[in-house]
Amino acid sequence: MNRMRTKTAVYKVFTVSSLAVLISAQAVAGTVITDGPDITIKTKGGFAAATVDQAFSFKLGGRIQADFDQFDGIYTKNGKSANEAYFRRAILEVSGHAYHDWQYAFKLNFADDGSSKWDEASIAYTGFKPVKVKVGRFDPDFGLEKATSSKWISTIERSVIYDAGDWVNDKQDGMGIQVSGTGGIFYGSAGINRAKDNEDSDGSNNNTYNLRGVIAPMAEAGNVLHFGLNYAKRSTEDFDGRIRSRLGVRGTTEDKKNGNRPVLASGQGGQFDGDTAWGLEAAYARGPFSVQSEYLRRNIDAKSGSVMKDRQVDGYNVQLAYTLTGEARGYKLSGGKFDAIKPSNKQLGAWELVYRYDDLTVTDADRDLTSSFYDTEAKVHTLGVNWYANDAVKVSANYLKAKTDKVMNTKGDDNGDAFSLRFQYVF
Repeated sequence: MNRMRTKTAVYKVFTVSSLAVLISAQAVAGTVITDGPDITIKTKGGFAAATVDQAFSFKLGGRIQADFDQFDGIYTKNGKSANEAYFRRAILEVSGHAYHDWQYAFKLNFADDGSSKWDEASIAYTGFKPVKVKVGRFDPDFGLEKATSSKWISTIERSVIYDAGDWVNDKQDGMGIQVSGTGGIFYGSAGINRAKDNEDSDGSNNNTYNLRGVIAPMAEAGNVLHFGLNYAKRSTEDFDGRIRSRLGVRGTTEDKKNGNRPVLASGQGGQFDGDTAWGLEAAYARGPFSVQSEYLRRNIDAKSGSVMKDRQVDGYNVQLAYTLTGEARGYKLSGGKFDAIKPSNKQLGAWELVYRYDDLTVTDADRDLTSSFYDTEAKVHTLGVNWYANDAVKVSANYLKAKTDKVMNTKGDDNGDAFSLRFQYVF
């Protein structure tokens, strides 16, 4: 009971603190320079303080994303309509740098039940310019849409293809080290991550290895040409090889009673011991228009003598986006990612339309009654609209239509519809 009260208290403190920061940010805008120490303070969009020579800095910010999902068919166990409202993210961020060459980032994510979890806790050294070395807890670098912050992706949830293997770009509550660098038209990164509770028979932690390379001959807002290549491998002795997907709707797992997370390949404990993935990414943006696509392949190797066959997972997506009010999506070569849309009219805001198609296929997923192996597939269409009311507020609405092959809920449904709504405040 005391532990629960403590968690609730922490959550309330976060909420009150966040509101205080937001109110102060709106009440006081601009830059103030003290008449004593050479410190610049900014209160527009969070709170930031830095020495004039940029040797030291501190920034307090965060994001709140409140979601509502309505879904039916294969999205639920019984096929009937269900809905869920929840905080997708409530993150408090502290970041900055010290002695010019050291950077730090701490992001704490608060859940609905009052618990909290480190979304990131890292320290980086930038003295080897243009190379950056980062250590701590952070997401491995794999994929264009994953590299783009959840604040600025064009759909509410990231692509279904990432359900092919979450380990390729998820920290898995472990620790890691990453070396990255930007030069000319190139960006690249290489990292090693040790996931929590992934140990070999001797008790030593197994590792995940990531490589990502990006070339962007055009790399500015409204003028982007981007190509990327990814590779990931994890050392593991035994895993079940299960593949499942939310089909683009997070509420299916937030709804513990009737939400359905379709299984495209069932878990077979002790049957698999090899796991690799690679991916391709491409994007083009011209003015308010952008198109991007990613391909991901994961190869799951069955153990020698296993009753299972090797599994191959293929996923791809194509996304089109257009800003009706004329603004371009931001882009950063450092990190190889898209960034925020900044509305030019603070009264009207910026309005963006988006369409995405996702396809995820598992080859030799499972066996039928005759012991013949069969393939499974999921296809999802997403149509959405985003309203960037200002630099802090974003409202998003998505309609999703899913269709699966050889995958059904308990009532035999192999298709479903969903509507998702998000209110976001960034400070």
